[in-house]
Amino acid sequence: MTRERAVVPEAEFRSYYGRPVIKPPIWHEPHMPTYLYLGGMSGVSSMMAVMARLTGRDRLAGTARVAAAAGAAFGAALLAAELGRPERFLNMLRIFKPTSPMSVGSWILAAQGGLSAAALVGPLDGASPGGLPDVLPGSWTGGPDGPLAGVLRPLGDAALLASGVTGPLTATYTAVLVADTAVPAWHEAYRELPFLFAGSAMAAAGAVSMLGTPRAHAGPARAVAVLGAAMETVAGEAMERRLGFLGEPYRTGRAGRLMRTARALTAGGGLLAAVAGRSRTLTALSGLALTAGSLCTRFGILEAGRASAADPKYTVVPQRRRLDAARERQDS
Repeated sequence: MTRERAVVPEAEFRSYYGRPVIKPPIWHEPHMPTYLYLGGMSGVSSMMAVMARLTGRDRLAGTARVAAAAGAAFGAALLAAELGRPERFLNMLRIFKPTSPMSVGSWILAAQGGLSAAALVGPLDGASPGGLPDVLPGSWTGGPDGPLAGVLRPLGDAALLASGVTGPLTATYTAVLVADTAVPAWHEAYRELPFLFAGSAMAAAGAVSMLGTPRAHAGPARAVAVLGAAMETVAGEAMERRLGFLGEPYRTGRAGRLMRTARALTAGGGLLAAVAGRSRTLTALSGLALTAGSLCTRFGILEAGRASAADPKYTVVPQRRRLDAARERQDS
């Protein structure tokens, strides 16, 4: 006599007393999202500085160098504060583990910080027109006729060129860092998050250089801001559409409000940057809108991750669907 297994319709969602299945992210506000913003801005600013230096746009290159160094320095400080003890960041540099996004990211951030700081040495020799000597006349190098004139600039330019390699990695590695987790809203968005982060970083870096460079020299910064705003908007829409059910945390609650605000500010700032030209008012409004939009994106993504981890359905339902699909393939 054979016993047939009773076929019981399975519920779409089931968990232990509705408790979360995974632990929520322990990253805190405002440290972590601000660090994500500063890291992205620093990375793209380094790329802008390289391109501006190679094309002879020294005014823009000087602003982008400062933005890259400041973003990396303050970002590293925020990361150390997030870790609780600064020495924990140094401990992560004791080994290099290619399979760990955190280990690789720590080394990328350290390299970006060192190179972007060293890249400031070039303008300090007094030989770069429109660079830091306009702000710091008679620097310790002695100016263009001092004993170190012409010596530091090649060293700074070499560091700048090297930061053109670490810059793109700094702007996008954080997307890999958040996607390589069990948090459903992050893990399932691994395809679009790098493009979303890259676009947001481009908009932020373009905004900073627009605000810090004379308008007559800021044309490339405006172009970068427009391109970044478009990339961020398209990547965000594509991510939410593809995720479907798992995209709910990006559309509801506090995360939804932040993401909608970010999309409006980014799109508006991008449009203003496209028509700003040499208008001081439009440039200021565009730069502020893009900066606020990039920050809201980072805060919204962090909040969406928390929401998806707190609600067990975002963990259980996709797993059950994958299991059901696997059974169907075996039966067919």
